[in-house]
Amino acid sequence: MFKIDDPKNNLKNVIHAFFLGLAITVIEPSTILPLMVHHFVQSSIIVGIFASLLRGGAIVIQLYAAFHSQSYKRVIPYLRKVFFFRFLSWFSIGLSIFIVGDSHPYLTITLIGIGLFFFSFTAGFGAIYFKELQAKLFSKVYRGKTMANRNIASSIASIISGGVTGYVLSNFEAPQNYAYLFMVSSLLMAIGFIVFGTIEEPPKENISQKEKSFKEFLKNASATLKADKRLQKQIFAVFLSFSYLFAMPFVILNANKSIELTGWMLGGFITIQMIGSILGSSLLWRRISNYELMLTIAFSIATVAFIIALFANSVYSYMLIFLLFGIAVDGFNIAGMNLIIEIAPEEKRPIYVALQTNLSSIGLFFPILGGVVLSLVGSYSVIYTITIILLLLGVYVSLKLK
Repeated sequence: MFKIDDPKNNLKNVIHAFFLGLAITVIEPSTILPLMVHHFVQSSIIVGIFASLLRGGAIVIQLYAAFHSQSYKRVIPYLRKVFFFRFLSWFSIGLSIFIVGDSHPYLTITLIGIGLFFFSFTAGFGAIYFKELQAKLFSKVYRGKTMANRNIASSIASIISGGVTGYVLSNFEAPQNYAYLFMVSSLLMAIGFIVFGTIEEPPKENISQKEKSFKEFLKNASATLKADKRLQKQIFAVFLSFSYLFAMPFVILNANKSIELTGWMLGGFITIQMIGSILGSSLLWRRISNYELMLTIAFSIATVAFIIALFANSVYSYMLIFLLFGIAVDGFNIAGMNLIIEIAPEEKRPIYVALQTNLSSIGLFFPILGGVVLSLVGSYSVIYTITIILLLLGVYVSLKLK
């Protein structure tokens, strides 16, 4: 007999987040990823493209995933397949760096890009299935708590991973140190995938009849979007929540110009960001079930972080910036997921999720635009200022959500 808010499902949810956090942190997009890419190709535009690849590949497939999943009574069998392909993609990146490395840097960076794209691409299916499961397994209030628990577990794992990453980067030569991090972390990631794959999923009672063609589905999805004004406003608000990515990947590059970064210091910045995530989830986000308010607060915290970045010139100022990043990013993630679950009719939930994710996730390509602007003007202050303006617009839009 299925039990909603089952502590066993919460535990599996948390274990999945913990091991995924251990793995993903080795390529943290605000610290390690920019420096790894810069090792092979010294271009701010390429850094921006790769920061987008880590997440942006999911955009192109989510509507197609929703087209199929709207008629599924259970999604866990399909999610297991997604997990398998994500594992292969992540492991292949480390293997490419290990085998090719500095001997052919352009080939290596191409293989890394392909791996990141497929890792993100398969997540497009996974995001639809994951949100469907969260809506089925947990009530509104409990869902906020279990997501906060996930974030805390992921952040604790990332702190551990940050320490290990700092050790590996300090004691092994680049780029082999990156290869070791990817290959080992892929095995840890697999543990979380296996545990989450054992969740018992109840059948969905209210499902939509699958359209005869994807073209017909897109037409119906477009009609749904036009008819729901709240969904339109919410999508724009969530889109703006990604605007921190306009400058975030370049903060560490700016820090590298003013202070001497070491492997341990990079690991420390990751740890500080994850401590911010823990503090945000345990002391702030888990206490808020008004997700519109949560979004507003997250925008405000991110804005403060970039205001500090305008004047940062010491290790301590960058520590504060990454601490605030950790708090704000978790707020964006929790609010965005729960807002769409709350307004979506059960039978149309995959469509609503795909519409919001697809359209708002265009913001995942903000790093590319930020990289172009930085390459043209050569000023970090300019991209910080643009980011602050976008975040303040996000504050205004989120306050208009009812």
